[in-house]
Amino acid sequence: MFSPPWRNALTNTARRRQPFTFNSHSYPLRPLTTSSGSSTSNSYLRRSKVVAKYTGLLCLSSVVGVLTLGAGILVHDAFTYNEKHVDRVPLNPLALNPERGGPKNLPIARVLVDDEEDEEAKKLSDKPKLVIIGGGWGALGVLEKLSPGDYHVTVVSTDTYTTFTPLLPSAAVGTVSVRSLIEPIRKVLARLRGHFIQGKAIDLVMSERLVEIETKSSDGTPSHIYLPYDKIVIAVGSSSSTHGVPGLENSFQLKTIGDAQAIRRRIMDNFEIASLPTTSAEERKRLLSFVVCGGGPTGVEAAAEIYDFCQEDIMNYFPKVCREEVTIHVIQSRGHILNTYSEAISKYAEDKFKRDNVNLITSARVAGITPECVLYTTRNADGKTEQHSIPTNFVLWSTGIAMNPFTQRVSSLLPNQVHKKAIEVDSHLRVNGAPRGEVYAVGDCATIETSLISHFLEFVEEADEDKNGKIDFGEWENMVVKIKNRIPMAEDHLVKVKELFQLYDSDADDSLSLNELFQLLQEVSNRITSLPATAQVASQQGKYLGKKLHKIANASPAQSAGEVSGTPASVHQTADEAVSRPFKYFHLGSLAYIGNAAVFDFGKYSFMGGLVAMYAWRSIYWNEQVSSRTRALLMIDWIIRGIWGRDLSRI
Repeated sequence: MFSPPWRNALTNTARRRQPFTFNSHSYPLRPLTTSSGSSTSNSYLRRSKVVAKYTGLLCLSSVVGVLTLGAGILVHDAFTYNEKHVDRVPLNPLALNPERGGPKNLPIARVLVDDEEDEEAKKLSDKPKLVIIGGGWGALGVLEKLSPGDYHVTVVSTDTYTTFTPLLPSAAVGTVSVRSLIEPIRKVLARLRGHFIQGKAIDLVMSERLVEIETKSSDGTPSHIYLPYDKIVIAVGSSSSTHGVPGLENSFQLKTIGDAQAIRRRIMDNFEIASLPTTSAEERKRLLSFVVCGGGPTGVEAAAEIYDFCQEDIMNYFPKVCREEVTIHVIQSRGHILNTYSEAISKYAEDKFKRDNVNLITSARVAGITPECVLYTTRNADGKTEQHSIPTNFVLWSTGIAMNPFTQRVSSLLPNQVHKKAIEVDSHLRVNGAPRGEVYAVGDCATIETSLISHFLEFVEEADEDKNGKIDFGEWENMVVKIKNRIPMAEDHLVKVKELFQLYDSDADDSLSLNELFQLLQEVSNRITSLPATAQVASQQGKYLGKKLHKIANASPAQSAGEVSGTPASVHQTADEAVSRPFKYFHLGSLAYIGNAAVFDFGKYSFMGGLVAMYAWRSIYWNEQVSSRTRALLMIDWIIRGIWGRDLSRI
């Protein structure tokens, strides 16, 4: 019998709604929807609600956290406003009226004005007097490793603060504030209850253990005092080498906060004058020409910071013609910039500068600097010297180091101090020629001796056991041990002991004559290179010396007297050798900023790149800051630069 279509449809629908039966078990079926759109919409709606819920909670918790932190800061700030009364502070009469003496009959500051202000200060006044001259990386390293109560510590420095020098190029263009790079020395000394004298050391009287300090009186006139010491650490750094170039008074250096501020003022003045409608095209080009003399890390980073400043700030806030006419020149006497780094890093930096249109002038020497231009010479293909000039109103001089005046004075007082750039010290950082265990030097002002020849007779006398005037292989092995102990930098050149012995045993008699031994030691000495004048070296030397002075201060009387248990009576070591091994430098790598990019040199390994490398460079420098305060300020400076740009004001 015929059934209408609508009835078949109803029947099929009813069948579909019946439960499905399998193995006598029935399973109800879910109703089918005519479209998947509604279920998808419901699922999306549920997910949106969950995301909105947790986003709201996150925002709410962030707001609560910020408010709580702000409230905590305000509460802390409120408690900092309090009154502290100081009544009847003890003051020794000798602090205000010191006795006079010494070769120049000057006041001798044996007692300082805060030596008796409390019981702790009185106890420290009886401790050995440790005087540190300078407030740089070496001095901070010493202070970091000393413990409270070790010494009566006094720091003498012309500046009342210590400076994070690697970021001075950034401060010179306003990338970071100068306040973010300095930490007051008095705050660093507070942990040790140390003392600070603002002044500069000008002379040393080692026979009476007095250092002459030049200070300024209230009317600005210089005055001189003697400061007594039991141990003194010279950490005055270095000056820039002139290389006999005339006209350096027309250039800038970049060693201090004052240098960075002066550079920033000149850069801003140049751009402001170049923006005036009355400035001629020729004068504008001269004003916007920046010349950096020296292709080392400081010179390269300064050039990179000036380039970044022009790209990121001058383009936005000054007439565009200023940016168009900016030229940056780097004059380098060697064939490559960053020549102390690996070849790959030098090439990467050079390629980066070429892409940025920074003019690299290599294998050139600066002949003179005038208020209007820089003169330099190069050699042409025929070997003849050609002179060139670059019109400019800004020159940065960053080539080599020279002795600080106080370093020169100390060097002139001592025998066998012939080094032209620094005081020569032994492997324990003791100044050669000075009384042992009293005068030390660290950082740029010091260089560790590398000559084996100067100790030739000592090595022979100690190693030649049979006194026959020859050194056999066994005696040579003993000599190598003594050489490594005295001059650790020779260790890498004395690895192949037997091969060296056989190489210089020219007559093949299984022994070295004195002439053969002299030639061997001379060749090894020529291969030893001095440590670079970097912050890393100064910091490691300072920390090494601080640890050693701490051990000496807490050593037993026998060790303090330089006697070591188990040592023959005929052989006596000083306290330095008794408590510490010689200083050994561990190279942790070199890094440099090259304009929104950075390079790292870790000896056998090199790393270079763009923004990732730059952030790695920032992270390392951020971690090396002196205090949490400077870390916070530095982070804020980088955030401000990223959001609002550099500060363009001239202060």
